[in-house]
Amino acid sequence: MKTVRLTMAQALVRFLAAQQVERDGAAHRFFEGCFGIFGHGNVTGVGQALAEEPSLLTYYQARNEQAMVHAAAGFARMRNRLATLACTTSIGPGATNMVTGAAAATINRLPVLLLPGDVFASRRPDPVLQQLEVPSRGDVSVNDAFIPVSRYWDRVQRPEQLVPAALAAMRVLTDQAETGAVTLSLPQDVQTEAYDYPSEFFEPRVWHVARPLPDVAALDRAAESVRTAKRPVIVAGGGVIYSAATDALASFVKRTGVPVAETQAGKGSLPYDHAGALGAIGVTGTLSANRIAATADLVIGIGTRYSDFTTASKTAFAGEGIRFVNVNVASFDALKMGGLALAGDARATVEALDERLRGWTVDAAYRDECEKLRGEWDREVSRLYQLGHGPLPAQSEVIGAVNELSGARDVVVCAAGSMPGDLHKLWRTRDPKGYHVEYGYSTMGYEIAGGLGVKMADPTREVYVMVGDGSYLMMSQEIVTSIQEHKKLTVVLVDNQGFASIGGLSRDKGTAGFGTRYRYRSDGSLGDDAAHKDGEALPVDLALNAEGLGAHVFRVKSVEDLRDALVAARKVDRTVVIHIPTDRYVGVPSYESWWEVPVAEVSKSPEVEAARRDHERESAKRKWHL
Repeated sequence: MKTVRLTMAQALVRFLAAQQVERDGAAHRFFEGCFGIFGHGNVTGVGQALAEEPSLLTYYQARNEQAMVHAAAGFARMRNRLATLACTTSIGPGATNMVTGAAAATINRLPVLLLPGDVFASRRPDPVLQQLEVPSRGDVSVNDAFIPVSRYWDRVQRPEQLVPAALAAMRVLTDQAETGAVTLSLPQDVQTEAYDYPSEFFEPRVWHVARPLPDVAALDRAAESVRTAKRPVIVAGGGVIYSAATDALASFVKRTGVPVAETQAGKGSLPYDHAGALGAIGVTGTLSANRIAATADLVIGIGTRYSDFTTASKTAFAGEGIRFVNVNVASFDALKMGGLALAGDARATVEALDERLRGWTVDAAYRDECEKLRGEWDREVSRLYQLGHGPLPAQSEVIGAVNELSGARDVVVCAAGSMPGDLHKLWRTRDPKGYHVEYGYSTMGYEIAGGLGVKMADPTREVYVMVGDGSYLMMSQEIVTSIQEHKKLTVVLVDNQGFASIGGLSRDKGTAGFGTRYRYRSDGSLGDDAAHKDGEALPVDLALNAEGLGAHVFRVKSVEDLRDALVAARKVDRTVVIHIPTDRYVGVPSYESWWEVPVAEVSKSPEVEAARRDHERESAKRKWHL
C-alpha cells in the first residue's frame, strides 16, 4: 500500500479538503474553509498545515472563538446542512470559548467540525499553560466539556488514530438524522508528529445523503389518518427546508387544502402569501395558526422537534382526541407527541403521502375558514407595520420597514431577545432561505457572526442582521471579519436601552423588569426596572462603537429615516450598521398562546402572587400527548 508521510495536522487538512457530499446527483466539497484563532495549542500544528498548503482549505481569521462556530453553523444552515466550515483553536480558553457555539449547533442539528488544541498526550511537560488538573484522573482536559454538546467527540492521542476518528466524524456530520457539532480534540504534540498514512485516506470521498422512505405500512396508516380527519393542520419545521421539500409541500397543500403553520426553523416553508400559509405557530405564533391549531383533530408534523415554543408548552393542540403523524428523518423526533412515526426524508415522504391521497381534499368550509383567518392576520401585520407610535418607534415598525425594502431573495438574520418572536409573527417570507433565526438555543451574540456565515454561504444575497443592543454588546466584533473578507452585512441595531425581552417577561410575572435597564441606579436599590426607570442614561454610544470597528454607520431616529438609510446602505461597499432607538414597552401581542415559565408559589409581592394564580390557571390547560 502506498503511503504519504505527514504530520497528523497536515493529514487532517488534506483529508478534509478531499471530502465531498452528494444528494440528488449533485456533488460538491463538504468543507469550504476553516476559521481559526491560533495559540500555542494549534499554531505549529493545524496552523502550520493550513499555512503550508493554503489551496487545500481556505483559512478565515476570526475575532472570537464562539463567533466563528456561529458563523460555521450559519453557513451550514444556509447550505441545507450539505456543506460547512471547520473551526480550530488553541487549548484552554480558546477551546472552551467554542462550547456555547457547539451547543447551539447541536441543538439546531447543524454540522460543524471543531478542532480544539489540547494538552500534551506525552504528559512530559505537565502541567502546561492552561491545563486543567484533576486529582482523580490524568486524562481529563477542558475539552471534555465538549462531550455533552457534541454529537461525536474523540481525542486523537496518536497520529494514526486520526484515520478512524476523521471517518467517524464525517459519518456523523453528513448524517441528516444525527448531525450537529463534532469535536476532535487534538493534543498539541500529536498535531506535529508524523506518520506514514495510506494514500487512499486522501482520495476524494463522496458521502451520499439519501432520501429514505418510511415503512410502506406506516405510510398507508398515515394516509388513512389524513383521510378521516376533518380539521388537519401541518406543522412545518426546519426539516422541510433542509430537505428541499418546499415545492413538494406547496403542491401538496394546494391540492389537498391542508393548511400549514410554521416553526421558527420552518418559517419560509411556504411563501407568506400562499393560500395555505397560516404563518407562525405557538408562543410566537399568529392568531390564524394558533386558532386552527387549537381546534385541529390531526397534526402532521414535518421536520419539527416540537419545542415548547411550538407546542405552547403543550397547550397549543387542545382538541379532544387529537392525533399526530410525524415525518422526520430522525426517529427520535418522529416518535414525539405520541404520534404515528414516519421516519424518513421530508421531501420523499410528502411526495409519497401526496400520491396516496390523490382525490382527497379538506372540506370547502374548512378552506374558507382558513382563508378568512389568513386575511385577518395579513391586515394585522399591516397594522403593526404602520403603527405610527411615537416619539420612539415600535419594534414592529422597524421590522416592517426592513421587510418592505428588502428583496425577495434577501435574508434576515436574528437570534435572541424580543426580536425573534416579533419576526416569527410578522416577517413576510418570500423565499425558503430568506428567514434565518437561531431560536433552538436562542444565543445572544449569534446575529452578526451567523449573518457572516450566511453571506459566506451565498454572497449573491443581501443579508440583513437585526440585533438588539443586548446581543450587540455580547458579540459585535465579527463586523471586523465581515469587512476583512469583503462580506457586506446590513446590521439594523435596534436600541431599546436594555434587555427588553426578559424585562417584559419579568413584568408579566410580577417582578417589575428586575435588572434589565441600561441606566444608573436612581435610589441605591439592587436595580429593578422601577429603580432604573428615572436614572440617568449610561454614556454608551453603540453607533460610535460600530464605527470604530470599521462599519459605515447611519444614526436614525424615525422609521422614515430608517427607510432612507436602508436605501442608502445599498450603495455602500462594506458592512453597514443602522442604529435606531425604539420604545421598549411597546410589544406585539401573544395571540392566544402561552409559555410556561414557573412563578414563585410564595411571595411578599401581590404582583407575583397574581402572576402565580395566572400560571396555575394556564398550566391546567396542558395536555399529555401520548
